[in-house]
Amino acid sequence: MAPCKVIMISAMYENGGNTTHRMLDGHPELFVYPFESQLGTRLVTDHWTSFVPFKYRWPAFPLGGEPERDYELIFDEEMKVRLRTPERSKFKHADMQLDEAERKRHFVQYLQGKPRSRARLVEAFFHATFASWKNVRRTGAEKAWLGYSPVLVLDTEKIFADFPDAHVIHVVRNPYSGYADTKKRPFPLSLERYTWTWNLCQHMALTYAETFPTSFHIVRFEDLAANPRATMQKLCARLGLAYSDTCLAPSWNGVTLQEVYPWGTIRTPTPEANVATMNQLSDDEKTCIFTLSALMQRLLGYDNFWAAAPRHRTHAA
Repeated sequence: MAPCKVIMISAMYENGGNTTHRMLDGHPELFVYPFESQLGTRLVTDHWTSFVPFKYRWPAFPLGGEPERDYELIFDEEMKVRLRTPERSKFKHADMQLDEAERKRHFVQYLQGKPRSRARLVEAFFHATFASWKNVRRTGAEKAWLGYSPVLVLDTEKIFADFPDAHVIHVVRNPYSGYADTKKRPFPLSLERYTWTWNLCQHMALTYAETFPTSFHIVRFEDLAANPRATMQKLCARLGLAYSDTCLAPSWNGVTLQEVYPWGTIRTPTPEANVATMNQLSDDEKTCIFTLSALMQRLLGYDNFWAAAPRHRTHAA
């Protein structure tokens, strides 16, 4: 399998990254990673280390190392749990025929005789996955690997340094619905921490969209939910892909999903569900989010989102 171009999806937590990932899943020109591609390693150390989990970061590797240990360094939690303890995986019902020992062999073999670099190790990660995945949907037209890891926007410059022809898709959702969904997690971020992290991610995304106008792409979840055809047509064109109607619905390995969950907290990507999720918050919570993020909301077209939305309250999950 020849090296492919790299396309990575980034998104703040519960902002629609999983939804976008799954809607691109069936595209005939993409090898789509089956779960979050958590490439980070415990060697990632910089000023963001205490801000977001290392598993969501672009990886760091030792200058000298052995491919067998490099494979184990990559966190890749969702995949490794599915392969090693499938009954404990939230994806245990996903039909995946992949032997991890074979995947590791492909990883090691891909690196033999090649100069050691982070880019080569990332290539080996994607190559080994699709070389060993026996029942992966194939079309023969694939020309890019697609991965997704939350808040990867922080490492945009590292991605482009390693892969100058890469693309980064950053998905943004209004912070009210995003926070309402993150509250459903066992250990959610506080409202203040969530909103300030949302602000930072969107500030960086807007900066990189200007710095790399042909390779960094911002997609609003609200646009994807309201008009998936137009949104995905525009995105495919910017990525250099032919448009495919497979992008109109979420899928996994080409099989249409009735809901995105458990690939993400968002179950049904519709405008109505998005507003209903926002309305699970109290007015005090909405006011606090607005106060902390008004500037970034305005820059992204959300300045009137709360005021314009129906004000009914729902407690639906």
